Amino acid sequence: MRFWRDVSLSAATAGFVAVLVGFTSSVAIVFQAAQAFGATPAQITSWMWALGLGMGLCSALPSLWLRQPVMVAWSTPGAAVLASAGVAATATGAGFAMAEAVGAFMVCAVLITLAGVTGLFERLMNRIPMAIASALLAGVLARFGLQAFAAAQTALPLVLLMLATYLGGKRLAPRYAVPATLAAAVAFVALRGDMAWGAVTFQLAVPEFTAPVFTLSAAISLALPLFVVTMASQNLPGVAVMRATGYDLPVSKLITLTGLATLALAPFGAFALNFSAITAAICMGPEAHEDKTRRYTAAVVCGGIYVLIGLFGAVVTGLLTAFPKELLVAIAGLALLGSIGGGLHTALAGERHREAALITFLVTLSGVVIGGVGSAFWGVVAGGVALGVGRWGRTA
Repeated sequence: MRFWRDVSLSAATAGFVAVLVGFTSSVAIVFQAAQAFGATPAQITSWMWALGLGMGLCSALPSLWLRQPVMVAWSTPGAAVLASAGVAATATGAGFAMAEAVGAFMVCAVLITLAGVTGLFERLMNRIPMAIASALLAGVLARFGLQAFAAAQTALPLVLLMLATYLGGKRLAPRYAVPATLAAAVAFVALRGDMAWGAVTFQLAVPEFTAPVFTLSAAISLALPLFVVTMASQNLPGVAVMRATGYDLPVSKLITLTGLATLALAPFGAFALNFSAITAAICMGPEAHEDKTRRYTAAVVCGGIYVLIGLFGAVVTGLLTAFPKELLVAIAGLALLGSIGGGLHTALAGERHREAALITFLVTLSGVVIGGVGSAFWGVVAGGVALGVGRWGRTA
């Protein structure tokens, strides 16, 4: 099988780091979202089963088929919207039951599927200049670069060790700089006794079906906000990563796939599947493999680990959450340095789009949230307005 010829240590490590970063950075929000609808421990485990299988299969299978990295994740801002909406509704005495939430997940899935089938979202993305898309990518990723070095405030020895290992690895063996950094960091925290092994419990995940109940209030309060933030804050920067890293993927077909997968798995807890951005940059960037045609193996490894998370939910969740927070943010920031630099270079290289790209970068980096929609969307809006005003002025 070609995959086994193409996979490398650097690609496998990129896939693992992508899971490590994507999962541990937001799994707590998913738990909060489930609890907002009164989920039992069995239902929370079912959510992890459904999300793990959905993300894993939607990443691994298309990547193998297309020989390009396809990275699918759960909607982190969507989980935040669900958690806040569920809590707010409960506080007013109009809380949503799990069955109503599942119905809203399915409505959102239908909307995502329609966005893919009609091709509307892809046509919109095709109108965004590469400089704006690259600035969006750099703005999304730069926050992780900042957090990597900010972690030195609470874990200075660990961050210095990781930085030294990374720089030494880039000098001596660039392909293995990130794997070496991760190995050194894990060994360091293990020797210091900083691994939270108590979080590891041994049990398999069992899916639990919840029959959906469709209500207008859940559709308006849950499904529509979930759809908007998923498309604007996840799929939009996800496509930007694809374009900025030079991959020509069938966006509409893949969005349709995520919508259908969400629809099938929603009764078990998959609230929204979408393109990833941060973890995609890890697997699509040069750190995964120097050969662009072999980076798909990183996405396949990532997808395989997500499937394991789904099948062995509690075990894998405990293992991944055992790592110190500083290790996670530091390895993410270092692994993304190449993608951040490449995005900034492309965004600012041409004078024609430079100012609009810079505005996009700064608004995206700010992390501003307006109307429940994240800074990735508003960065594109601000950059598009700046670009339009600049062109109008030149025409006049």
